[in-house]
Amino acid sequence: MTRFLYDQFAKDYLTELLQPLGEVETSRKVAAQIREIDVYFTPAPKLTSDTIELGLLGKLAAEPALLKAFRNAATIAEIRSCMNKLFDIFAELKRQSKVEKKQIAESELPKLWVLSPTASEDILKGFRTSIEAENWGVGVHFLRDYFRTAIVAIHQLPSIEETLWLRILGKGRVQQQAIDELEALPQTNPLRAKTIDLLLSLKTTLEVNQNIDREDIELIMRLSPIYEQKLAESKQEGLQQGLQEGIQQGMKAERRNLIENLLRVRFGSLDGELSRIIEPLSSLSAEEFTPLLLQLSRQELLDRFL
Repeated sequence: MTRFLYDQFAKDYLTELLQPLGEVETSRKVAAQIREIDVYFTPAPKLTSDTIELGLLGKLAAEPALLKAFRNAATIAEIRSCMNKLFDIFAELKRQSKVEKKQIAESELPKLWVLSPTASEDILKGFRTSIEAENWGVGVHFLRDYFRTAIVAIHQLPSIEETLWLRILGKGRVQQQAIDELEALPQTNPLRAKTIDLLLSLKTTLEVNQNIDREDIELIMRLSPIYEQKLAESKQEGLQQGLQEGIQQGMKAERRNLIENLLRVRFGSLDGELSRIIEPLSSLSAEEFTPLLLQLSRQELLDRFL
C-alpha cells in the first residue's frame, strides 16, 4: 500500500515543480495498450528561468520526457515496463505524424528518465549504460542513443543544490539529508513551500496507513518537527490577526486534502462522483472518515454520502 502512497506523492511533486515549465500529464493512457504513464512532460515553447531553479530536474525537463520515480530500487522488469510504455508513445507519435502528414525527427521523441533511489552495478551493466560526466555529472546513466532512456541513480548524485529536487525523491539517509537542505532554504523560496506542503501531506497519509515499515516511520519522525513548527506558526499568525476562523478553515482544508489523497490512492483518480462526497466526508473527524475510506468500496461510499 505504501508504494502507491509514494507513487502519488512523486506524481504530485513532479507536477507541482514542472507545471511552470510546460504541460504535465499524469497517468496518461497509451492508446495502443491499456497502460498508464506516471508523468508525461512537454516543455513550453519558451522556457523561463525556472529551469535553472530546478537544477538537474530542470535539465531533464528541457525536452519532452516520461518520468517514473520508484520508491524502491527499480528492477529489471520495471525498467523494461517503462521502456515498453516509451515505445508505445513512439508508435503513437509516429501514427499521429502520418495522419497529419508531417515528419517527426528522432530528437523530437520524448526521453524516459527512470528515477531510482539506488541502482546496482548489475542493473547498469545489464542495460549497457554509460555516463556523460562532463555534461550530466555523476549518477545519470544513459542507455544507447536510440533507446532514449536514462537511469538516474539518486544515491549517486552529489549532495549539491543542483540535485536537491531529485534527491527529495530518494530514500533513507539521502532523502533525509535532502529534507535538511530543503528546510535550510530561504522561506521565500516558492519551491520550498510547495515541497514541504507535499511532504507533510505524505506524512499525514502515511500516519493513517497500517502497513508502514521502518523507513516510513523514520520519514514521519523527520517531518514531525516541520509539521509542528508550521502548525505553531499558523496558530501564532492566527492569534496575531485574531482570525481563529482562519485556523479552522486551514484544518478543514488539510482534512479535505487528506480525503482527496486517500480517494486517489484507493481509486486512482478523482472523478465527478467521488469529488461530490469530499464535502460530506470532511464534516467527519479523521478517526471517523479514515476507516471508511480504507474499507468501503466505491459504490458503498457513493451510496452513503451522495
